Amino acid sequence: MKNILDQLADHARERVAAAKQQVSADAMRAAADSLEPGNFEFERALKKPGLSFICECKKASPSKGLIAPDFPYLEITKDYERAGADAISCLTEPKWFLGKDVYLQAIANQVRIPVLRKDFTVDAYMIDQAKVLGASAVLLIVAITAPEDLRRYLARCDALGLSAVVEAHDADEIATALSAGARIVGVNNRNLKDFTVDTGNSAALRDLVPPEVVFISESGVKTAADVQAIRDTGADAVLVGEALMRAEDKTAALKALKSEA
Repeated sequence: MKNILDQLADHARERVAAAKQQVSADAMRAAADSLEPGNFEFERALKKPGLSFICECKKASPSKGLIAPDFPYLEITKDYERAGADAISCLTEPKWFLGKDVYLQAIANQVRIPVLRKDFTVDAYMIDQAKVLGASAVLLIVAITAPEDLRRYLARCDALGLSAVVEAHDADEIATALSAGARIVGVNNRNLKDFTVDTGNSAALRDLVPPEVVFISESGVKTAADVQAIRDTGADAVLVGEALMRAEDKTAALKALKSEA
């Protein structure tokens, strides 16, 4: 039986095939190329002194099910921005996360901070889509991407001025990310194959990523103490999702987390 990450990747391939029936790969690439290249604002936002915060906007997840029955996504992301978020992560995966491309498009049009398209990239088509939708960055997951594809996707991101968060979960995946030329490495504290969470994973792997590469700690961050522990590893940024999405007052919740940054 395939694990959930493989199922997510398989479904993403089905989605891409269906999307290409509506807009061909050549047409989507031409649309992306027609836009002014980005200036890698996502990675620049994470390079500022101190710990940067990437705040996630998601309605559901495979491990937690429905998180936000009411989902005023624009209000949520504007709250994040007001509270000092450095970037937004927006889920567009529709089956397990209940995401939509229109969420990303609207958010990118409404906030002034950069937005990451968080999805399961399995085709360069999705990178072109992200550019057209207004994203500043895309997610590339080592575990579902062949090394030659990872290099190709990174080159496409560079051509469009998009940042790429290359996600790894262990030492071998970090080595693959760095070999491919990743400038941003995100270490996921959640194992997407079985959904166990170990917030110490980032600390254990931090020294494998050179200081010139942006280092993000992802998942499992719930408290100011968690933030402090991640800050102490020398991470450049932290991605916070469920803790903020479940908070009644998201602005206050983010400010409380940032108090330890």
